[in-house]
Amino acid sequence: MISTGATSLGALARFGHALSDPTRASILMTLRTAPAYPADLADDLGVTRQSMSNHLACLRGCGLVVAEPQGRRTRYRLADDRLGHALGDLQDLVLLTDPEACAESSEGAVLT
Repeated sequence: MISTGATSLGALARFGHALSDPTRASILMTLRTAPAYPADLADDLGVTRQSMSNHLACLRGCGLVVAEPQGRRTRYRLADDRLGHALGDLQDLVLLTDPEACAESSEGAVLT
């Protein structure tokens, strides 16, 4: 049975909020492949480090990523491996239902 309680619906809404921003969606899709440092993510996605910090704070608040301190640096990864699979399935579903919606990702680019 699918849960429709306030807690599970709230979690689903947070997931939707996280994906509603192209930069946050790109961060999540990037972290599917491997954990990363904020500075590297900012460089790879072409955003400022301050912007990356704000997006990562949002994703932490949504419970989708976790920070792993490593000496003076902090590395980020998806909070659960199943999230990576879910993101892949969601991207495939979007491409199946509306191929034009993600034309770039069909060429191998990260979902933006």
